[in-house]
Amino acid sequence: MGDTPTDFPDVPFMRELGARLLGAADGQAQVALELQPRHGNSWGVGHGGVVMALLDVAMARAGRSLIERDGRLGVGSVTVEMKTSFFRPARGTVVAHGRVLHRSTTMTYCEAELVDAGGVLVAKALGTIKFLTRPDAAQRL
Repeated sequence: MGDTPTDFPDVPFMRELGARLLGAADGQAQVALELQPRHGNSWGVGHGGVVMALLDVAMARAGRSLIERDGRLGVGSVTVEMKTSFFRPARGTVVAHGRVLHRSTTMTYCEAELVDAGGVLVAKALGTIKFLTRPDAAQRL
């Protein structure tokens, strides 16, 4: 899916985590991370905040792929709401698969699943992503 993996030039937090955008096209996106000790919680597995961040960005990138396909460049996204369920500890390399369920003019309703290297479901999220023009996004929040 998509082009060459990138290091998230526009999302400093994802770069800091070491996440990779594997692709984003046609309302779907994949984000990967090889979990390191710095990503862990007190149990020595992937921290829930890291898991949620990967799910969040996978959903946002899935939505942005539709906006960009329509030629609306310079658009950023913000998460309006997100519900996450955790099923198993996150270990090793994990991949978040996001997809758009429904799209309106300014929002997308998405889901994402995080799986481990064996394809086992680790966590799932549903979310609403709002799109804003980048130059005024910060002032509108």
